[in-house]
Amino acid sequence: MLQGIIREGLTIHSQILAKSARYTIYLPYDYETSTRFYPVIYMLHGSRADDTSWVHFGEVNLTVDENILNRTVPPMILVMPDGGNSRYINNYDGSICYEDFFFQEFIPFIESKYRIKPEKWFRGVLGLSMGGYGALVYALKYPNLFCACVAFSASIYTDEMITNMTDDQWSSNRASAHGAGLKGESRLTEHYKSYDPFRLIQNANPEIFKTMKLYLDCGDEDFRNDGYATFHILLRRLKIPHSYRVRGGGHTWSYWRSGLEDGLKFIGNTFRRQ
Repeated sequence: MLQGIIREGLTIHSQILAKSARYTIYLPYDYETSTRFYPVIYMLHGSRADDTSWVHFGEVNLTVDENILNRTVPPMILVMPDGGNSRYINNYDGSICYEDFFFQEFIPFIESKYRIKPEKWFRGVLGLSMGGYGALVYALKYPNLFCACVAFSASIYTDEMITNMTDDQWSSNRASAHGAGLKGESRLTEHYKSYDPFRLIQNANPEIFKTMKLYLDCGDEDFRNDGYATFHILLRRLKIPHSYRVRGGGHTWSYWRSGLEDGLKFIGNTFRRQ
């Protein structure tokens, strides 16, 4: 079978982050023999992971190779940045501005270095867990940049869930993003609200969903399922079109691997246009 090219350990020096940031990239099998420009999906990993996770645990290269060969998705480039535990946002005190890095440095760098079609219609974003949250936030804040968003098991929580979190749950990876030592309703800061998918969707212009498609997928045994279902109900109430999937499984790589093909097809069909 024709195989795409995986390049790991690549870096970009970021002035915004004041360090080098890693990324992994997948290039389709014909990249080095063609002159064509390709659509791109930015793939965001979960917490306590890195840019190699999509290949090592998700086996995304095998899935996309097979689907390109079967013509169920068009040839595409996959870009997998290392987001650390940043939640892909600018944190509350401005000490880690990952969102600024991603849009001001990373996308321009990637789309000038590789033969990528630099238009909304050929740019998607996909993530899981923390990366699913990041993908949703990016799509809702920058709908002019993405044609489709796929979010697996995203970290979506209602205000009640946030205020009722234990201190350990809050400190696990939210404290560094939104503020340490916060308890109860004090966690619902203006900074937190500015990145809350519930508020972002309520403030969004419904017209954007004619040109930016949403796909949500979460396992029926996943501890994030309640927030996901509530978010889906809000989308229905607002009459915002979206695809919503609940399949058997939990917050695991086996679950995400089993859904990855459909997620890639969802974005690939948007690239092709129906």
